[in-house]
Amino acid sequence: MAKTFKARALSRPHVRREYDRLSDEFAFLDEILKARAESGLSQAQVAARIGTTQSAVARLESAGGGHSPSITTLQRYASALGYKVQVRLVKDSAIAGKTPRTRARVLRTG
Repeated sequence: MAKTFKARALSRPHVRREYDRLSDEFAFLDEILKARAESGLSQAQVAARIGTTQSAVARLESAGGGHSPSITTLQRYASALGYKVQVRLVKDSAIAGKTPRTRARVLRTG
């Protein structure tokens, strides 16, 4: 049933654009959740290790809401799990080689 709903939703162009726009964020959240699962720690245990609250860890692990944790926060979270954060810039083939005006339009519309 969930697969059918997803397929129907993604057949709508505006839903597909938003889904594609958020794909990197969801992939990163999957990495965070998998790392915590592999560590065997609860949100409360991670919070205690980094000196914050369980609800702050829950916000960090959730999608949407406009929450953008700092690199330092992500590093502290990763360290508590026995990981490290790597930040890279990767060329976006969808906008590479476009004029600045066209590039801005592509970035706005996703």
